[in-house]
Amino acid sequence: MLRISGSLRATLAGVCLATIATCTACSIPGGGTDETVASSLSGGGQRVEPLGTADPSPKSLRPSAPSELVVTGVRVGAHEGFDRVVVDLEGTGDPGWFVDYTSTPMQETVAQPLKVAGNAFLNINVDGTVYPFELGKDPDVPVKMAGDTGNVIDVISAGTYEGRSQVVVGLRSALPYSVQVLEDPKRVVVDIVQN
Repeated sequence: MLRISGSLRATLAGVCLATIATCTACSIPGGGTDETVASSLSGGGQRVEPLGTADPSPKSLRPSAPSELVVTGVRVGAHEGFDRVVVDLEGTGDPGWFVDYTSTPMQETVAQPLKVAGNAFLNINVDGTVYPFELGKDPDVPVKMAGDTGNVIDVISAGTYEGRSQVVVGLRSALPYSVQVLEDPKRVVVDIVQN
């Protein structure tokens, strides 16, 4: 049996933890570096995996109270086997969500139909949010599409109303999806997997 000294064991554990942290940072893009990470991954041969378990059923989670978050941006990227929609957040607390497919996307702030391109529509509602002006943020939320996607055709940030911010994703077809919250920076991540 091989005996490893305490200092060598600590060094090996540190190397393992650093490797895991590096792989995790690469496989879960965040902040403003999604395009950079995605392009470096495509050249490096590493594959980004979807988060969570995907299925087509509605998903919801109540926000922790009190939460005062604001949506600062929406980013969309394509990966092998899935598309990722990231809703970037700033503020305090943890978000909740209600995500489901809808046949007729409606803008909750004005109760009017939304013009969204697509054959299927994923309605992403992030709960625990406040109006952007309450945190000194711009009410116009930028939507960034990073190149061609497999299934996502259109994305609209539909505003905030009574503690809920709405994003509607127009898709070629309704496919299974998962919803996760990631930290540093805080964001809601929706991965839409392909068949």
